[in-house]
Amino acid sequence: MKKSQKIQFRDYDVIRYPLMTEKSNLLTEKSQYFFEVDLTATKTEIKQAVENLFKVKVRSVNTLIRKGKQKVFKGRRGFRSDVKKAMVCLEEGQKLDITTGV
Repeated sequence: MKKSQKIQFRDYDVIRYPLMTEKSNLLTEKSQYFFEVDLTATKTEIKQAVENLFKVKVRSVNTLIRKGKQKVFKGRRGFRSDVKKAMVCLEEGQKLDITTGV
């Protein structure tokens, strides 16, 4: 496979799992939802995956990459992995129930 070739993802490969924090729970009232996604996924792939999996209309997608950092656990050094997060804003009137997956 050439380096320039793009790997085709399936929808469930793009979105790993929803992020459930206090802040994300408060923003669900404004139709904003947070997901951990694959590091190589683009905004358009994330948008298509959310629309296909949850049958909703997505208005915008914002992403960020949290860089992994070095940690020490029981005297041994290790690295946390990089994580890509996506904030998905839905169209007006759209709702998404992350806890049931529908």
